[in-house]
Amino acid sequence: MTVQAICVEGIEKSFGGIKALRGINFSADAGTIHAIVGENGAGKSTLMKILSGIYIKDSGRMKIFGEEKHFTTPQQSQECGIGIVHQELALAPDLTVAENIFLEDLGQGRSLIDWKALNKKAGELLKAFGYDIDPRARTGDLSVAYQQMVEITKSLARDVRVLILDEPTAVLADPEVDVLFENLARLKARGVTILYISHRLQELFRIADDITVVKDGETVGHLNPKTCVEHDIITMMVGREMTSLFPPKLPPQNDIHFQIKHLNRPGLLEDINIEVRKGEVVGLAGLVGSGRTEIAECVFGIARQSSGEILKGGRPLRVAHPADAVRQGVGLVPEDRKLQGAVLSMPIEVNMTMSKLDGVSKFGILQQGKEKSLAQKLREALRIKLGKLTNPVSSLSGGNQQKVVLAKWINADCDVLIFDEPTRGVDVGAKAEIYSIIHKLAQEGRAILVISSELVELIGLCHRAYVISEGRITGEVAGSDMTEQKIMSYAIPRRVTEKQVH
Repeated sequence: MTVQAICVEGIEKSFGGIKALRGINFSADAGTIHAIVGENGAGKSTLMKILSGIYIKDSGRMKIFGEEKHFTTPQQSQECGIGIVHQELALAPDLTVAENIFLEDLGQGRSLIDWKALNKKAGELLKAFGYDIDPRARTGDLSVAYQQMVEITKSLARDVRVLILDEPTAVLADPEVDVLFENLARLKARGVTILYISHRLQELFRIADDITVVKDGETVGHLNPKTCVEHDIITMMVGREMTSLFPPKLPPQNDIHFQIKHLNRPGLLEDINIEVRKGEVVGLAGLVGSGRTEIAECVFGIARQSSGEILKGGRPLRVAHPADAVRQGVGLVPEDRKLQGAVLSMPIEVNMTMSKLDGVSKFGILQQGKEKSLAQKLREALRIKLGKLTNPVSSLSGGNQQKVVLAKWINADCDVLIFDEPTRGVDVGAKAEIYSIIHKLAQEGRAILVISSELVELIGLCHRAYVISEGRITGEVAGSDMTEQKIMSYAIPRRVTEKQVH
């Protein structure tokens, strides 16, 4: 007999005068994976926060395993067996991995904490879920991808009946995604219901039993992943036909504009050599922890290399600090836009123009008229959807926040731009717009490096791609060689492939 785990009818939610949810309807059976998809700002995360007790619904009905519920606190949701992994990480960076996993009960029911037992249990959980992470490591020292794995382990460690996952694979490479999906299959077999939000639509055909599409705070339809195709989902999501996500790749110029020569960083990078021509989009592929972001950190002055050269236009760059990189025409769009890319609490116009203050100031005094005029031009050029330029960046959807970060670097007039996970947590419509922006920047003669965990993105966006494994470049792909299979054959560490051979 089929048991209905969740039933949502006519859920509405407003924030001030803005109606975030106008009437959401869907149901999910126990032991199924139900996908919720929609553009940024469609209301997906708001709905999940209502189900997890973070927000209180204004109207509508919500049944959990047949009982009508009206959550006013997260604790009430947890008592009903609902767990959530947020798109934006909710970990304590100064605590260890083990402390974060068991934060709600560090003593495991005892008055004193047995640190040895706690670390051992956390290590066993991480290993059981397929994650090679030291439970004693400081969480803030981990990459965003590894922090996401800790967040997922934290939720799986609880005895949940309903698990909500909001963009869980946004920063995970394919092997890590495979491990996650294996865990979700085991949970599903145990009768756990999973609500799954993702902008990686191809994932849904691997794991989802049902798909609900939301747009502008309303349910616009339900799809069966066994009978629909990706085009059907996209059309329903955006309300229009989309011919292609990726713009055509125009030939780059012959001039090599940016080079990395024999770059080394002890224990992380070994003899990295990269070339990018004017007008060329070059990808950096690899698994989580392979060294892709570490290359960007050296180029941008966040970290110091032990040896090697970084050249632009044939001349060596002297970069000891990010400010040095910006002065010499190098910009970085980081993988975590909320922590590193934008100041969320500050106005949109300030974020857009802060990268080049001399353009909006005179004699060291900020001219607000110039700032507003420049921000408006950038807003129009990037088609950023917003209320007022004076609103904080936090008021925007994920896709529009990312465009604000792009605007900041366009304003800085950098001729070398590095994009680290440029479409993380961004819907398919905004992805297409960001891809067009990147290609337009390349056509203006800039050299572009793109780091992405989405192989489809690298293949569709880039002229060429270098593959990084364990801190070394193990291959270069272009043309017909740019396939997922070829990239992964270079990306998987040799010690893994050797074990498989033997």
